[in-house]
Amino acid sequence: MATLYTHKTENVAKTWVLMASFLAVVIAVGWAVSWYFNNPGILVFAVVLAVGMNVGSYWWSDKLVIKMASATPADGAQYVALNRLVENLCITAGLPKPKVYIINDPAPNAFATGRNAQHAAVAVTTGLLDMLDQNELQGVLAHELSHIGNRDMVVSTVAVVLVGIITLAADFFLRATFFGGGDRDQKSNPLMAIIAIAFVVLAPILATLLQLAISRKREFLADASGALLTRYPEGLASALRKIGSYQRPMQRANNATAHLYIANPFGPKAAMGGIAKLFMTHPPIAERIKALVGLAVD
Repeated sequence: MATLYTHKTENVAKTWVLMASFLAVVIAVGWAVSWYFNNPGILVFAVVLAVGMNVGSYWWSDKLVIKMASATPADGAQYVALNRLVENLCITAGLPKPKVYIINDPAPNAFATGRNAQHAAVAVTTGLLDMLDQNELQGVLAHELSHIGNRDMVVSTVAVVLVGIITLAADFFLRATFFGGGDRDQKSNPLMAIIAIAFVVLAPILATLLQLAISRKREFLADASGALLTRYPEGLASALRKIGSYQRPMQRANNATAHLYIANPFGPKAAMGGIAKLFMTHPPIAERIKALVGLAVD
């Protein structure tokens, strides 16, 4: 019979399967580019540039994201209950208490950020505090603390770095090809040349889809981990119902940080399926609630 631990283990396994697929795409792109130009060293610049850009954003992620969200510290005297909930959950989870912030926004939402548990931050909107009761707020906070405990920022950063490497490699490849680059005689094997070009052109799209899939799996994982932390999945499920019922976007919604929030900061969208669903940063709230209700029943 499925349990909270089963669902958590399944989500971890699925995440690493996706990461393995991601690495396979990187290796394949490296092969295609090096084969076409007969020069394995051409990817070094792209790799160094992509890693450098993303390591910087990862290292200062907490400060950058907090500033972009216009969040302010949750004063201990004014937000006693909020700070106490975070502290109690951290004691249960064995985590140091992160910095707690408030976002002055009527839209109910929250996020966690930081490169590790020692440099983490959790932010909630005023709308979330107004809308949720204590059990629901505890569920949301447990979800966000689970992102910290599961080191999701590390996974997310690795995914962003890999997307950057693939995109830069593809851009270099196409520019060099357009201007007549390439040392290999393509006439000797035109089919291989076509395969290499097609793969490199499509690789950035595939990499982005894998990144988004990883983001969605991490949300399911944080839901299951949060439910495991509180032992009350219905609290988070009820919170998600209320969050999903709010129709307006956040005042400072940003594509760069959208994946960090517990729900899409651009507001709920009409139910999407098929190909469109592949490009969502978050799994549909209805699916998350269904999974949590299943956890409560198991």
